[in-house]
Amino acid sequence: MSEQSRGVAVAWDLVIRGGTIADGTGGALRSGDIAIRDGKIEAVGLIEGAGREEIDATGLLVTPGFVDIHTHYDGQATWDERLSPSSWHGVTTVVAGNCGVGFAPCRPEDHETLVKLMEGVEDIPGVVLTEGLSWTWESFPEFLDAIEARPHDIDIATQLPHGALRVYVMGQRGADLEPATDDDIQAMAQIASEAMKAGALGFSSSRTINHRTSEGKPTPSLRASAEELQGIANALGETGLGVLQFVSDFKDGPVELGMLESLCRHSGRPLSVSLAQSDSAPQAWRKILNWVGRLREAGLPILAQVAGRPVGLMLGLDATMNPFMTCPTYREIADLPLSEKVAEFGQPERREAILNEFAVDSTSPQIRFLNHFEKVFLLGDPPDYEQPAEQSIAARASRANQSAAEYAYARMLENEGRALLYLPFLNYADGSLLPSFEMMQDEGTVLGLGDGGAHLGTICDASFSTHMLTHWTRDRSRGPRFPVETVVKWHTQDTANAVGLKDRGLIAPGYKADLNLIDYEALCLHPPEIIRDLPADGRRLVQRAEGYRATLVSGEITYRDGEPTGKLPGRLIRGEQPGPGASPS
Repeated sequence: MSEQSRGVAVAWDLVIRGGTIADGTGGALRSGDIAIRDGKIEAVGLIEGAGREEIDATGLLVTPGFVDIHTHYDGQATWDERLSPSSWHGVTTVVAGNCGVGFAPCRPEDHETLVKLMEGVEDIPGVVLTEGLSWTWESFPEFLDAIEARPHDIDIATQLPHGALRVYVMGQRGADLEPATDDDIQAMAQIASEAMKAGALGFSSSRTINHRTSEGKPTPSLRASAEELQGIANALGETGLGVLQFVSDFKDGPVELGMLESLCRHSGRPLSVSLAQSDSAPQAWRKILNWVGRLREAGLPILAQVAGRPVGLMLGLDATMNPFMTCPTYREIADLPLSEKVAEFGQPERREAILNEFAVDSTSPQIRFLNHFEKVFLLGDPPDYEQPAEQSIAARASRANQSAAEYAYARMLENEGRALLYLPFLNYADGSLLPSFEMMQDEGTVLGLGDGGAHLGTICDASFSTHMLTHWTRDRSRGPRFPVETVVKWHTQDTANAVGLKDRGLIAPGYKADLNLIDYEALCLHPPEIIRDLPADGRRLVQRAEGYRATLVSGEITYRDGEPTGKLPGRLIRGEQPGPGASPS
């Protein structure tokens, strides 16, 4: 793929020749060359002059690097140079610090509090964080310095998390969800202002009861008052920097929406909210999206972050959850090494006991959620995230004249106990991705919610970018698809602009040379798998892909055919970035 120029005057650092360019604008695909110098795109079209290195991209789709604005690499970025699995999927920029959780600011006496918060909310084992985090920081600016000190394979920006901020200012009162005083609010606002000036990309908060610590306590920001949030948002407004990111249950309806509107209106800062279809209220997302639309028509910079596939749980013997996890006879073996657990799980006597206990306990809320076998699937290879009901575990079991529990039990023993079942719990209430299809088309939405770096034993969605290309532009059989150029725009220019990164997301002169060269017809996802490569031998779900012939960050080739080249040009992004020709503020 690479050719070194010989005997020709060198004009460029790198020239990519003859690729099919999806430039990030959403415009029609076109053939052309791309010339790169000093980490930026210098020219696009028919390029004369040679490069020190040249790549023949004939037959390859060339896109800007994907920008993932919803990740949780807050911990991994401090101990790992590679922000995988995102960097395996053409992602060249990630934004961490979402959902109000993170590790700065933090006093030494509160380390355990924030570890338990991240462990519970994002399913990152406490032992991994305890061993992996160096805690060479206390303030948020010091945390940015710690990330900046380590080179990475991709760029990373991060936000100021409300949970950490609240505990830093209020101590145990903040962790216990006590109301903030006027002095507390003033202190949080001052720290938020300093964080934005130091390079935070924004501020994030969580208002969902689903976010709990590993001890089951609600996230510290759950009941933060409108006055507290407005004080912090106004601090961002006074600096003229930063975005606001929220996840909420919207339980209070108009009151909650009115509060979020006020934050955006009075601070003037862009705001995004997480949006997905739930089984319990399958039409509620429409009300939120209508609210977003009305406010956008009124000129407010509000977006809903949405996903192009179900948010789904991976269930298995080596995962955090499985349908039998509360059965007493299973709990006896739950903490065994996988090989021993498989041997015990396969014993006929234990199997009979677990299945009997399961039948008795199947009415408990947790079990009822996990054993909804009409919505549990085998993903397959390549994985299929939009399967009809007749491919569910319940339907397969019926055809095999077994109970659904018996069928699931047998499947979990496959592949030496590494087999995984898939339970979509958001965006799949009706058994199709029509809600995602409608959400993504709305002008008030932006792609997000992949959660790279989090949910290490439960969810594996950092591959959203690859799935968007394979499923929504090429493989979908259960409904309409999108043009390639549209999906590329959604994952590049649109996501970058949503968080103020105007220097990337387009293939045009002056833009950052973050690029993907993709064998579009060969592009495919592999099934999720569990590996152990974290501190303390921690496990995590990952998903690999084929078809990425090369990924470039700042003009450096970081991956070739999915394998790292050793180059680590990724850097910390400090705050919003102006576009080509703009004067930095």
